[in-house]
Amino acid sequence: MSDGFHASPAASAAAGAGQSLWQACVDQLAQELPEQQFNTWIKPLTAQVTEDFSKVTVFVANRFKLDWVRAQYAGRIAGLLEKLYGQPVQLELALTPREGPVKTYAAPRPPSFEAPTEAAEPDTEPVANGFKSRLNTALTFDTLVEGTANRMARAAAMHVAGMPGQLYNPLFIYGGVGLGKTHLVHAVGNKLLADRPDAKVLYIHAEQFVSDVVKAYQRKTFDEFKERYHSLDLLLIDDVQFFANKDRTQEEFFNAFEALLAKKSHIVMTSDTYPKGLADIHERLVSRFDSGLTVAIEPPELEMRVAILINKARAEGAEMPEEVAFFVAKNVRSNVRELEGALRKILAYSRFNQKEISIQLAREALRDLLSIQNRQISVENIQKTVADYYKIKVADMYSKKRPASIARPRQIAMYLAKELTQKSLPEIGELFGGRDHTTVLHAVRKISAERQQLTELNQQLHVLEQTLKG
Repeated sequence: MSDGFHASPAASAAAGAGQSLWQACVDQLAQELPEQQFNTWIKPLTAQVTEDFSKVTVFVANRFKLDWVRAQYAGRIAGLLEKLYGQPVQLELALTPREGPVKTYAAPRPPSFEAPTEAAEPDTEPVANGFKSRLNTALTFDTLVEGTANRMARAAAMHVAGMPGQLYNPLFIYGGVGLGKTHLVHAVGNKLLADRPDAKVLYIHAEQFVSDVVKAYQRKTFDEFKERYHSLDLLLIDDVQFFANKDRTQEEFFNAFEALLAKKSHIVMTSDTYPKGLADIHERLVSRFDSGLTVAIEPPELEMRVAILINKARAEGAEMPEEVAFFVAKNVRSNVRELEGALRKILAYSRFNQKEISIQLAREALRDLLSIQNRQISVENIQKTVADYYKIKVADMYSKKRPASIARPRQIAMYLAKELTQKSLPEIGELFGGRDHTTVLHAVRKISAERQQLTELNQQLHVLEQTLKG
């Protein structure tokens, strides 16, 4: 490993540039990987870059994690570093030094062991009375931006955190990817532990529960499994749709569910769809999911997106001007995760090029995202997609026909045109057969209000949005 990090100004500048290269690589991985994978395997990594950028040494906490990072991510990391730097970069993996010489390992070389689950335990997870909660202490109610999109879910979650085991048990939170469901369940756990440090709280992803059931079978340790899950005061479980088609897992979760409710422990679950919309899950389990309170989290509205961007930029030690936040928020509409991805791109671009954050810089940093969005989502595309979905003719979008079978899809298409494009109300009206902008405004307000109340409509809109965004 090079020891080229001296105190001279030139070396300091090189070190700073090296860290900018590594940070840009991490920011890109954060956009590409599922949140849990990124937080478990990539976020804890640190790196040292030689002065000439020819070699990057990435430090990993232990040998097990090093093997996994080498097998699953080293090739992608090396490729990204080369792409960002413009020339080949040698990648080495090393154990984080404690004492003695650093051990380095060439990458990649695939290991021969069973893959761990995405939700593998981080090294620095909170422990209460010797019980590992798996909570991320940064995800609290204080750090969650509130808006109309999540207000009801947030209020219900705060109630559960304050009085677990009473109302809203179980609490079932559903919504699309990256809308803040995971943040909310962590906030419940962190609030309860702040009030009751002795409480047994466990956060897991549904895939981890599946893995635990498999291990209990393999090792014949079901007594320990039941002791772990049936003794909790609060179980927080993400993405229960992953239980689909796993009969034994569903059976064990049903047993844990019943045991926890019997002892007045609380269960908070998340899913990408409402309980009755879950596929390949036993009816008796679905009925349990639906027996408490079910609340939705919607895509954040413009003002909420702006607040999220400003807050998250500040948390990263950067100030995002309000006009830049509005520019980004208007162009990134779907979810918080995409907002965070856009923010990381802007921050990395700003640091790497040593430029202040501005609308022009944001436009440059997000040019790929903006070009894809502009190419894919047009009013014409929305009209065709909605017409296909509701089995009407595209021509009906512009016609004066008013039966409900046509008027309703037309209103939905107007709503999506306002949400997913930069067109003004008069421009949208013109593209819908020369309608007045007040007609478009009425449709947008009507569908927006009904989306909050009608589960079926919300699901239809979610499908349409995902289809249009590819």
